[in-house]
Order: sequence, then structure tokens, then C-alpha cells
Amino acid sequence: MEENCVTPGENGIIVGPDGLARPLWAAADPLMQSYYDHEWGMPVRDEQGMYERISLEAFQAGLSWATILRKRDAFRKAFLDFHPESVAAFNQADVERLMLDAGIVRNRLKINAAITNAKATIALREEGGLVDFVWSFQPASTPAPRTVADIPTTSPESIALSKALRKKGFAFVGPTTMFALMEAVGIVDTHLLDSHRRGSSGVWA
Repeated sequence: MEENCVTPGENGIIVGPDGLARPLWAAADPLMQSYYDHEWGMPVRDEQGMYERISLEAFQAGLSWATILRKRDAFRKAFLDFHPESVAAFNQADVERLMLDAGIVRNRLKINAAITNAKATIALREEGGLVDFVWSFQPASTPAPRTVADIPTTSPESIALSKALRKKGFAFVGPTTMFALMEAVGIVDTHLLDSHRRGSSGVWA
């Protein structure tokens, strides 16, 4: 691999052989690069997609996102494409089955949280639905980080979203996890200013 693809500049940006500027985390692993270039930070506005992202962000807690991304196909198979009704119907036998599934992260609390959150997602439909609820916490402005050190890990909005979701019965939705969700689904744009993906969501100018 060429040197300029592995040595970041002072702002944490790497210009790859393709001439595109990315942060270090998205520059080395082809899977992470593809995720960064085509998916991360793009608006998610469907219930199933939002529920999946909340579930995967919860499973990611304490682990690297690369680990979750490599297991995403297995997660989708295990959780029936994260269809809320399907997961909400899971019982204890399903939990034990999932605990034996080496393709996913076998954490009982997180598995139970996915089931709990599926039920909460369905219940939230009576109040307009999960998507509108999460997007209602979009801030008035988005961060404008020049370096990786400038990127926050929480925000007043992610703290408020965390509290609000917990009141609605959701689990594993802490402020840091919710800020990561907001980044992933386009609610905030934390792409570095020099990244080729800055502003790509269309949500922020």
C-alpha cells in the first residue's frame, strides 16, 4: 500500500491512491472504506433501517465498528432482517439460539435489548413512529470538525434522545451510542471538513 494511504496528515485525513480524502478509520480496510464512501452519514428514514441501526449501535458498544460491520450479514440473518414484528416475537428459546450463533456478538443483555427495542419500536408507532421521533432531535447546527480531535462523542441532543428513548422503553441507548447513531444516519454531519464526503448527506449545506 502506498505511503500516502497509511500516513494521515495533521488533520487526521488520508488521501488515498484514488485521490479521495478520508479519515484514518475509513482509509485502510476496504470494507470500512466502502461503508464510509457509500453509507455512513446518509439519511435513514425508514423504520426497519432505523431499528437496525439502533440495534447494531447497541451491539457495537465496547467493540469496534469494523467488528460489527463484518458480522452485519450474520446479524441480519439472525434477526430476520431486523423486521420489528419478527424480532418482537422472539422468545427465550430464540435468545438461547442466538447465544449459540458464533456469527453475531453473543451478549445476552444486548440480544434482549434488541428484542425489547423491537417491541418499543412497534409501540412508538402510535406517536408517529421511530423515524420521526429520532429525527426530531436533529440539532440546529452540525459540528464542523477540522481534525479527529474536534469530533464530539456526545451532544445535548444525543443526551436528550437517550433519555427520551429510555422513557419509551428502549434499552442500550446511552448518549454516546445515540450520538454515533445520529452520525451514522445523517442527523449530524461529523465528516471532517477536508473529507470528500463532507456534506454528502444533503441534510447540511
